[in-house]
Amino acid sequence: MINFEVDGDPQAPVLVLGSSIGTSHRLWDPQLPGLVRDYRVLRFDLPGHDGKAAPAGPYAVADLAAEVLGVIDDLGITGFGYCGLSMGGAVGQQLALDHPDRVTGLVLVCTSATFGASPQPWQERAARVRAEGTGFLPELARGRWFVLDAPVPPHGRELLEAQTELDPEGYAACCEALATFDSRPWLSRIQTPTRVVAGADDLATPVAMAEELAAGIPGADLVVLPHAAHLANVEQPAAVLQAIRQHLR
Repeated sequence: MINFEVDGDPQAPVLVLGSSIGTSHRLWDPQLPGLVRDYRVLRFDLPGHDGKAAPAGPYAVADLAAEVLGVIDDLGITGFGYCGLSMGGAVGQQLALDHPDRVTGLVLVCTSATFGASPQPWQERAARVRAEGTGFLPELARGRWFVLDAPVPPHGRELLEAQTELDPEGYAACCEALATFDSRPWLSRIQTPTRVVAGADDLATPVAMAEELAAGIPGADLVVLPHAAHLANVEQPAAVLQAIRQHLR
C-alpha cells in the first residue's frame, strides 16, 4: 500500500500532492503551511520512497494511480484536487483521465506527457540502481533538480541526501514506469481544469514539454517560473504555492 500523510481540517476540501521520483512526501514541506489553511492535504510516497521495502516491479503509472485512488477511497473521499510534480504529475494525468468525475482541479508541475525520447536511459538507471544501490543518486540529481551555479536551498540538500535511503527496487521500478509512460495519445480527453507549471531552467522536463502538455489538454494554462529548475517548488516556494492556490480556488 502507498504511504500517505494527512494534514489539515478533516472537513476542508481535499488536495492530493504527488512527488517526483527520488523524493518523499516531504518534497511539499515548503507549501504545506499555506495549503492547510484551505485544504485537507494528502501527500503520498511512491513505492520504496517511504523508508520501507517496496514490492518488486514492474510498475506502470496506471497501477500507481489506482493505488492512490484506493487509499483515497478507503478514507471516504469522493472529489479532490490534485497537484503533482514530475512523476507525481504523471500520476495526476492518469487520475484525471480515468476518473474525471473525481478530480476537481489539476496542477501539473515540472512534468511531461512522456519522459524522454527513448526508454533506454531510464532502463539503464534502473539497472544501475539494482546493481549499485542508491548512493550515486544525489550527485546525479544535483544538476537536474536545481539551477546550475546557484546555491541549493537547505530543503533541497535534505532531499538530495535522503535519496541514499531509498529502496533500490522501488526506485528502479519507478524508473521503468516512467520509461513506458506516454500520455500524448489521450491528453485531449482530459477534461479537468488544468494548470501546467514549468521551471524556466528545468533540464529534466524542459519548458517545451510543459508547452506540449498545456497545448494538449483542453483549456489548460501555462505558468513558467524564472530561476527554477526541476524542483521548482523548492527553489520558488512562494510562486508555486500561489500558482496552486490561484488555480484551485
